[in-house]
Amino acid sequence: MNYESGVMAEKGEPIAVELDRESAEFEGSARKKRRIIIIAALLVLAVAIVAFFVLRGAGTTTPAGDENAQAPTVTVITPGRTTVDGEITATGTLSARREMPVGVVGEGGRVVSVPVEAGDWVRKGQVLASIDQSVQSQQVQSAAANIQVAQADANLAQANLDRALQLVDRGFVSKADVDRLTATRDAAVARVRVAQAQLGELRARNARLNIVAPDSGYVLERSVETGQTVSAGAAPLFRIARGGEMEMLARLNEDALSSISVGTRAQIRPVGTNQLYTGQVWQLSPTISPEDRQGTVRIALSYAPGLRPGGFATATISSGTVVAPILPESAVLSDREGPYVLIVNAENKAERRPVTTGTVTSKGIVITDGLTGSEKVVLRAGGFLTEGETVKTRAAEAE
Repeated sequence: MNYESGVMAEKGEPIAVELDRESAEFEGSARKKRRIIIIAALLVLAVAIVAFFVLRGAGTTTPAGDENAQAPTVTVITPGRTTVDGEITATGTLSARREMPVGVVGEGGRVVSVPVEAGDWVRKGQVLASIDQSVQSQQVQSAAANIQVAQADANLAQANLDRALQLVDRGFVSKADVDRLTATRDAAVARVRVAQAQLGELRARNARLNIVAPDSGYVLERSVETGQTVSAGAAPLFRIARGGEMEMLARLNEDALSSISVGTRAQIRPVGTNQLYTGQVWQLSPTISPEDRQGTVRIALSYAPGLRPGGFATATISSGTVVAPILPESAVLSDREGPYVLIVNAENKAERRPVTTGTVTSKGIVITDGLTGSEKVVLRAGGFLTEGETVKTRAAEAE
C-alpha cells in the first residue's frame, strides 16, 4: 500500500491517496460499532440474569396469609368402624394327616415285583412289593415233610400201645411195658406238634417277606424297584396317607391361637392355583415355641388331586366378628417400615400413621390396629405428599 502511494505521488496522482485514507477511516468506524454492539448485548444479558434471580426470589416468597391458598387439595375419608367377619390369614405346608411309612419287616431279599405306583389307592393287606421266596419255599416243604414223618411215628406208637393194652388182661404184657409204650406215643405226638409249629413259623416268615399295606390309603411315595435288594431296618419303601386324608400345618402367634378353636372352618388355597378347599381345625398346638412365640394349627382336609403333600398353601381361618375401620386399597401405602396411611391432623398437615392390616373384604382392607376410625385419611395420591406438608381437604363422595 505504501509502495503504491509513493509511486502515485511521484506521478502526481493524489486521488489514490485520498481513497486509502477514507478506507482506513471506514474500517475503524466499523470496529467501534461492533465493540459498542457487543458491550450493549453483554449489558442486556447481565440485566436479564439479574431480573431472573430477582423475580425467582420474589416468586418463592409467599406471605404467611397465602400459604393455605397455595396448598394442594386432597380427598379424605373418615372410615368409622364396621362390624366384619374376623379372618386370620396364615401360610404353611400341606402334608398327610396320618402318614404311614412302610418298610421291610422280615429278613429281606431281592425284590421280584412291585405292583403299585405312587398315586395309587391301596386297601389294607394289599401286597405292595414281593421278595424272592425260592429258598424259603423249600424250607416250607421240608417242614411239611417233617410233620408227615412225625405223624407216622405217632400213629405207629399209638398202634403199639393199643395192641399192648389188649394183651394186658391176658398177662402177656406187663404194666411197665404199657407205661413205656404210652410215653413213646406221647413223645411222638409232641414231635408232630413241634413240626407243625416249625412249619407255621416258616410260613409266617415267608408272609412277612411280602410288603403289604398296613391300612387303606393313598400311596404318596414309592422308593423301591424290581431287582433291588432290601433288608430289615432300611429306609421305608413306601409312604401312604391313611384314608387319603390331608392336612395343612399353619403357624400362628399367641393372639391368633386364642381366637380360634377346634372345629373352626378354614379355606385353603395352594400356591399356584386359585382353587379353594374347605377344611376344619382339628388340633391346636398345646405349646408355644420359645424361639418365635408361635404355635401350630392343624387343619384337616379331605383328599383332592390339587392337594400335594410338601406344597405351600395359604389358609384363611374364621375367627368370629370384629369391629374395625375399613379403608379402600388406594388409602393404604407400604414401604420398608410396613403398611401406613397419611392422615390430615387438626393443623391441616399430612401425618404418617403406621397401621396393621387384616383381611381384604369386598369393601376394602380391614385395619386391625393404628386407627380409631375418626381420623381424616388421605384417600388417594398419598404417595405424592410429604409428612408435615400443609394441605386442603375435600371429603370423598359417597359411593
